[in-house]
Amino acid sequence: MGLRVHHLNCGTMNTSVARMVCHVLLIETPAGLVLVDSGMSGADFAEPAARLGPMRHVLGLAADPQEFAINQVRALGFDPRDVRHIVLTHMDFDHAGGISDFPEAQIHVTSAEALGALRGPTRHERIRYNTAQFSHDPKVVEHSPYGERWNDFAAAKELTEIDPGIVLVTMPGHSRGHACVAVDDGGRWLLHCGDAFDHRNEIRGLRRRVPFGMKAQAYLNAFDLGMYLDNQDRLHELWKQRDPNLMIFNAHDATLFDESKAAPVS
Repeated sequence: MGLRVHHLNCGTMNTSVARMVCHVLLIETPAGLVLVDSGMSGADFAEPAARLGPMRHVLGLAADPQEFAINQVRALGFDPRDVRHIVLTHMDFDHAGGISDFPEAQIHVTSAEALGALRGPTRHERIRYNTAQFSHDPKVVEHSPYGERWNDFAAAKELTEIDPGIVLVTMPGHSRGHACVAVDDGGRWLLHCGDAFDHRNEIRGLRRRVPFGMKAQAYLNAFDLGMYLDNQDRLHELWKQRDPNLMIFNAHDATLFDESKAAPVS
């Protein structure tokens, strides 16, 4: 029997190119609640310069308390203290901002991502990550997902300490330690690709139809552009299989978010 998954938008971005979301998963497991990514929080908008940085002006961030993960957890009838784990695709501000609302949760990232964001950042990474979001001393759990396989991806790791139906799949490029997160919701896998791609056309073989501004920003922000594009090609091959037991989406495409919410639960 699979895990029950709720699709949440934890941060709307009204950019000049398109409406974008922060697609977060809330997963019910026997061991408690799990978030995949966390969007942004009230603390981010209370201290926007420190916690969101200059990109807040570019992305047209909307401060809607109803979208904060902690408030959506409550609205679904859960106690935020029951969020025991947060699995981050990476630690950019629009993915990690909500972790401070769940100070007792364990924060799961790849070791490479923790190195770039917390322990040994390059000059670019010191600008990229807003360390004020981590000032509450989060309980970071690092993973090195190598040697296991998931769906032809060679570097994956079942997070058995949480639930074997949650798999961390290494996919660096956008950031040093970026990962996708696969979740078994019962007869179907959900693959949350974070920022491995920004627009659905990037994995549908239609890169020319991706808005120029969106593509340019992603290329400039990539830690390793070659790896970023290679992984999109791999996701394109996976998408072409049209596997009815696999749903692929990312963090920001509003159309994919709407499709995910509308899809019947397996």
